[in-house]
Amino acid sequence: MSDPINVNGNCHCGKIKISAKVEPGMVIACHCTDCQQFSGAPFRPVVIIKKDDIIVEGQVTEYSKIADSGNERIQGFCGTCGCQLYARAPDKSVFNVRTGFLKQHHTLTPAKHIFGQSKVAWIKTIFEGKWHVAGPDSDEMKP
Repeated sequence: MSDPINVNGNCHCGKIKISAKVEPGMVIACHCTDCQQFSGAPFRPVVIIKKDDIIVEGQVTEYSKIADSGNERIQGFCGTCGCQLYARAPDKSVFNVRTGFLKQHHTLTPAKHIFGQSKVAWIKTIFEGKWHVAGPDSDEMKP
């Protein structure tokens, strides 16, 4: 197992900051339909963090939902800029932190994919389309 790494990040407007110690093997890509709907993306990469390994600074807005499993999951986001921060257990024992806002997101490679049964069909062909360095009129590139 790899050594834990320290991560940190903030919401888009900077009102909420999160820092944590994470295990690289706990990074997952969730393909469930809830993650697709909440994120507006085909999947959502998260890192699972225990409550003793995370510090949240700022006023997080939370929304409670019941998963298909029947478990309650609290969704945390910034009430100002809307940045999605985490899903957590009601007792705050575990946080599934969204990796996209963490400064180290480029190094947090998913160790596993979950809810593959609801993955979008085109995910396996993602590298076949044209890729651009920036916007749609920028130079093409190889991924």
